[in-house]
Amino acid sequence: AYAHDVTPGDAGYIQEIFGVHIISFIYLGAKHMMTGYDHILFLLGVVFFLYHMKDVAIYASPFALGHSVTMLLGVWFGWGINAYIIDAIIGFSVVYKALDNLGAFRLWFGVQPNTKAATLVFGLLHGFGLATKIQEYVISPDGLLGNLIAFNVGVELGQLMALALILLAMTQWRARPAFAQQAYAANVLMMVAGSALMG
Repeated sequence: AYAHDVTPGDAGYIQEIFGVHIISFIYLGAKHMMTGYDHILFLLGVVFFLYHMKDVAIYASPFALGHSVTMLLGVWFGWGINAYIIDAIIGFSVVYKALDNLGAFRLWFGVQPNTKAATLVFGLLHGFGLATKIQEYVISPDGLLGNLIAFNVGVELGQLMALALILLAMTQWRARPAFAQQAYAANVLMMVAGSALMG
């Protein structure tokens, strides 16, 4: 419920300033991603069974692209979707990825959805969620574009930091003999967490 929340101090800051503040908005963007546990859960699902950095880049890039596009365009043009619906969809994206990791779609329907396309679509929706939240605040148009771009750069830097920490932990975990058995349980727990976020 609070994954996209903005602290009172940050909310007051962004509504009081004028002009371009590159460093501040990079920091705010990185902070948003590192504390947005719905994003982190989805990224964990995306990279869960990826072992090489090249594959991580291939699958994480569509998410970053989609997130960037809708966040920038959503705020700039005032496009918004009901924040509660978006947050529920983001929770669903975690459930979807956990089911995908467990091979449920092949088992149930005999098809494997295009993972990169799904990651792009969910990235677009995640970005709309953030754009909707930002539009709740009265932000000066003076320097808005520069600040939005800086915020987006921060989000992507935060995503890289989050992915680095996830991969570090996953590398250690995969080396353990019980990983295969624990991986199933972890993805079931991800489905539970995603369902809770949807609720």
